[in-house]
Amino acid sequence: MPPAATKAFVFVCGPDDFLVGRVGRERFDALVAEAQADDFSREIINGFAGNLEEVETAVNRFRDAVQTVPMFGGKRVVWLKDVSFLADNVTGRAEGTLKQVEALQEILAKVNPDEVSVVVTAAPVDRRRSFPKWCEANGDFTLAGGDGDNAVEALAGVALAEARAFGVTFGEGAVEVLLTKVGANTRLITEEVRKLATYVGQEGGVIEAAQVIELTPNMAEGDFFESAERFFAGDLHGTLRALTQHFFTGGDARPVLSSLQNRNRILIQARVLIDAGDLRAPGPYGFDKAAWARAQGAYAKHFGGDAEKSGYNLFTQNQWYVGKLVGTGRLPPLRRLIDNQQEFIAAFEEIIRRPNDQETVLREMAVRCLT
Repeated sequence: MPPAATKAFVFVCGPDDFLVGRVGRERFDALVAEAQADDFSREIINGFAGNLEEVETAVNRFRDAVQTVPMFGGKRVVWLKDVSFLADNVTGRAEGTLKQVEALQEILAKVNPDEVSVVVTAAPVDRRRSFPKWCEANGDFTLAGGDGDNAVEALAGVALAEARAFGVTFGEGAVEVLLTKVGANTRLITEEVRKLATYVGQEGGVIEAAQVIELTPNMAEGDFFESAERFFAGDLHGTLRALTQHFFTGGDARPVLSSLQNRNRILIQARVLIDAGDLRAPGPYGFDKAAWARAQGAYAKHFGGDAEKSGYNLFTQNQWYVGKLVGTGRLPPLRRLIDNQQEFIAAFEEIIRRPNDQETVLREMAVRCLT
């Protein structure tokens, strides 16, 4: 069987510019090493453009770079980096930009991989348009960060790769805790892994979930992680300790209550589906994807077609995230979850009456719910 033909160019895209740039750098460095390209045979072109003139400049510079003959022979390696005009924004939708994208496609279609290696990285990209689809069909295509559940896997991959670079590993559940606390910010993920690796301190060290909880701040928007995490794990002492820390740093009761309510709503919906036999309790990798899809097909219509992320609609949540919430500790029975919701409402009303006793109100609420 003849070997597969070499693709004429590498195209890396995705929603996160940091992750896309990281993958692009790896591909560019590998091509430079393969071609043994010296400083005169490699070129990096900035593809970021805020207006049509800058788009034209980037495309023209790229055309010149691809067509330039190496001074001392050999193979050239060209990287069109940080392309921003393929997004669904004002610049990306402009008629002049669309013509420049057609010109870019013509350049890529004529690339001779025996003479020049080309890498193009772009984030974000409107994948509904014809150009990304053409690149996927004709180039060495990589979607860095993936879509949906694959995006979570890609973020976990960033954390694991950074840990390997420092010679450390993650203990059970530690990566999931890190992603929940940091969110989908790859820059913060890498910085937090470096910090945790330094704390672990030695080659072969293990970053444990407890260390992530203690050392990593809650940077995911709207997620007051530790109080909710300890509460839904049924850990009364841990919940009280987390509340003390929250109020010691000047926190307010309302966002904590909001976080507890949002998570409790999700757990109520998951509990109903599990009790009805539509879902089974999640394993280490979350809910069974086929069962989740069947449940979504059967029940999503009852939420009125709402596609915005909401604690009121289980199916607008990330499947992996819901599996993690349900899998934290023992999922309470439905009666307890409903009682929790009533306690949260009562605590909110009590805070209105006692605005100077917010910590005390939440501590009393936690004791009632967890004993």
